Amino acid sequence: MSTANNYPSTATGHCTAPLAAPVDRRLSVAPMMACTDRYARYLLRLISRHTLLYTEMVPAAAIVHGRADLFLAFDPSEHPVAVQFGGANASELAQCARWAHRYGFDEVNLNVGCPSDRVQSGRFGACLMAEAQQVRACVAAMVDASPLPVTVKTRLGIDEMDSWEFLCDFIATVAQGGCRGFAMHARKAWLKGLSPKANRDIPPLDYGRVYALKRQFPDLEIVLNGGVTTIDAALTHLHCVDGVMMGREAYHNPYVLAEVDARVFGRPTAPLSRRGVLEAYLPFVEEQLRKGAPLSAMSRHLLGLFQGVPGARAWRRYISENAHRRGAGTEVLEAAAARVQDASERAAG
Repeated sequence: MSTANNYPSTATGHCTAPLAAPVDRRLSVAPMMACTDRYARYLLRLISRHTLLYTEMVPAAAIVHGRADLFLAFDPSEHPVAVQFGGANASELAQCARWAHRYGFDEVNLNVGCPSDRVQSGRFGACLMAEAQQVRACVAAMVDASPLPVTVKTRLGIDEMDSWEFLCDFIATVAQGGCRGFAMHARKAWLKGLSPKANRDIPPLDYGRVYALKRQFPDLEIVLNGGVTTIDAALTHLHCVDGVMMGREAYHNPYVLAEVDARVFGRPTAPLSRRGVLEAYLPFVEEQLRKGAPLSAMSRHLLGLFQGVPGARAWRRYISENAHRRGAGTEVLEAAAARVQDASERAAG
């Protein structure tokens, strides 16, 4: 295991200015399996108008085999929204890029960072870092197939392949395929011996290496991902990279995005209150219920909405105990919200 930071030292106070791009990536919410589905993205968009949102990773094979609408349909209000594909077959990924354009996405992203055994068995995700030429071919095919910007989400390295030279060679090679933007999870991945969850925590973060990557490739757009939990931290990173991607914090505590439009994007519109977000979400929930979706498909994304507010535990408990019941509707969410209000009044009293 290599641990030496053998990359160029940080320039004193100097960082490259963000590139002008069709998609503003200064702040985005990372693609997360079982989290960033269309119901979650609709909720997040009510909190921030300008944060770039990503889908869950969509297997390329699923699109090729005729399941495009299941994976790619989304509400127009979700813009700006990007789709992430997982795959290693250039021809299949080209088809995916064409479908992404037809469905109206703003960006196509290729997953070269997921370390799960299932993903590895399909020869995509983080294991592709060992096949830079193949990733280059996939990117080139996607670029040729669609006018959408094609980006790559990846790691600093895998297993023993984690030197500065290895990383620079990978980025340079993939960029030759037409990729101008890289979302860098600021840690390596261990493909054997660590679960995907452990790979999000155990390999140490190395923000300095991501900063150095931006200096090494000033013409590429470099977005930093990993361990960012506050807007203050995001603003600090933005001095040295073009964008910041938030992951689990934005999902488990979605109201953290309430300050993003003003503080990151310079759009000082007053955000909805937490209760205002819920009220705006209810008509969407009712619409999805009429279409046959169970309440639990939407309500699970709401569990963290009142994080840090008196009554948050009662809110979560009531939803968890009642949303899965047959015929459950928006009355469950309204009853859960009443518990937050009661607890807030008790705290104030």
